[in-house]
Amino acid sequence: MNSFIVMQGETYHEERNAGILWTPRIDKSGMVPHSWKRMHELKEGDHVFHYVKGQIVAISLITQGCKNSIIPGGTEEVFIAQAVYHELDFPLAVRDYFDAIEPLLPLKYSPFQEDASGNSGYLYPCNEELAMKLLEVITSLNFFAVEEEQLELAIEVVKRSTHNPLMTMISEMEMEIKEKMRRSKKQFSKSLMQLWHNECPLCGIAIDAALAASYAKPWKDSTDAERLDPHNGILLCANHAALFTSGLISFTGGGQLHIASRIPEAQYAVYGLKKAAKVPATLEHAPYFRWHKRNIYIEPKKLKLAKTMEER
Repeated sequence: MNSFIVMQGETYHEERNAGILWTPRIDKSGMVPHSWKRMHELKEGDHVFHYVKGQIVAISLITQGCKNSIIPGGTEEVFIAQAVYHELDFPLAVRDYFDAIEPLLPLKYSPFQEDASGNSGYLYPCNEELAMKLLEVITSLNFFAVEEEQLELAIEVVKRSTHNPLMTMISEMEMEIKEKMRRSKKQFSKSLMQLWHNECPLCGIAIDAALAASYAKPWKDSTDAERLDPHNGILLCANHAALFTSGLISFTGGGQLHIASRIPEAQYAVYGLKKAAKVPATLEHAPYFRWHKRNIYIEPKKLKLAKTMEER
């Protein structure tokens, strides 16, 4: 099961009433925009968050995947998928919760811009971490937003919620998403343990409980295949994993350690770091390590350039 966010605007009511999602097959230039082409990724059992004018107003269940068709009541050839819509009594205003949403947005193909407005386009992927956050907020808004002075009504609210089709769907979504993430991360961790011989290559710690499988290209930016690829990351002790995840350290494609200037060289020993350290990276690690260094490593670009010139 995968999740998506659809940007519908003025077409929402028309699509909801017809129980569909649809886009033209080509644009005026004869091309297929990525957000239209993504319609082919929709499969039976997938879920879609519906965004309209700044708010997520519904969640739908895809009952029939994308196919070529004719728009109902017209002659235009379109991509179309069948869906059952569940409207929210209290829509989620994205701007109000953007501080919690923004860190979970992918760098590529994000449905939202930095100012919390929606991007142009139609269908966008919604990674599992983002989907869980949206479900959390939607649940709080629609099922558990009971005023303190109305506590005597809380039990009745919960009773009604248990028989609500939307609540049932949200519960099933949460279980499926959590299980998918649990299985993937368990497999990823096991693969990294084997690949890095159960020890941190920076400090040598070899206690399983103190080691963490760290993604180079984070979950939110990775495909399903990349999330399982053991080369998309490195096994590190908890301390070094925190530095890597936060971008305070990174590696070149060849495994050379880079340390952000925020960590003074005089304190390298405190952090268990060595200036000339290098980990045994392979060719398969290279694209992921480069991605991390380009997108996660926090060193300012100007400083990176200056260091590069000095190294030359």
